[in-house]
Amino acid sequence: MAKLQVLDHPLIQHKLSLIRDEKTGSKEFRELVEEVAMLMAYEVTRDFPLQDVDVKTPVAIAKSKMLAGRKVGLVPILRAGLGMVDGMLRLIPAAKVGHVGLYRDPETLLPVEYYCKLPSDIAERDLIVIDPMLATGGSASAAIEFLKARGAKNIKLMCLIAAPEGIAAVQKAHTDVDIFVAAVDECLNEHGYIIPGLGDAGDRLFGTK
Repeated sequence: MAKLQVLDHPLIQHKLSLIRDEKTGSKEFRELVEEVAMLMAYEVTRDFPLQDVDVKTPVAIAKSKMLAGRKVGLVPILRAGLGMVDGMLRLIPAAKVGHVGLYRDPETLLPVEYYCKLPSDIAERDLIVIDPMLATGGSASAAIEFLKARGAKNIKLMCLIAAPEGIAAVQKAHTDVDIFVAAVDECLNEHGYIIPGLGDAGDRLFGTK
C-alpha cells in the first residue's frame, strides 16, 4: 500500500486555516495556495536522490551535494490545480508541466476527461499530480490512470485537503502512488463536497461561481 503523509508543519497549517476562511478573497486565496504548495514541495521531494560534487568557494573546495539529475514533471488537474503550479516551480524551476483537464459529472460524480497534454518524456520523469482537493478520488484516480496509460512509472499525488473517502479510493486504485496532503477532513456531503473543506477551490481561485 502506498503511504499517506499529512504535512503538519505549523506554517502550512496556519496558511491552510486562512485558505479555509470564507472571508478570504480571491487574491489572497491564490497567494496562500501558491505559498502552501511551495511549502509542501519540500516534503514531496524529500526522497530525491543526491550526488556528490566539488564546489569551489572563494576559500577552498567544498564537498557538496546536488540533485542527481532527476527529471521532474508537474501535472495539475485543471482547473484548480493551476493555483499550485507556480509555488512548486519556484523550488523546481526545471520541472516540465503537463495538464490534465477533468470535470466531475454533477449527477454521477464520475470524472470526464476533456484535455490531456503532457511532456513527451513522462516515462523518464518523477511526476507530481497536483489538485487542491481530494474529494471522491475519482478525478485523481482517473488522472493517474491517464498518466500510466502514457508510460508514466513514478507518480505522487499532492493535495491541500482530502476526504477519507478520496484517500481510500486512490489507494485502492493505485497502490504504488504516495499521497501528500495538508489535512484530512471529516467526510463528504451528499453532493461530494469535502466537509468542512474550503468550498469550490476553482471558484475561489478564479473568482467565479
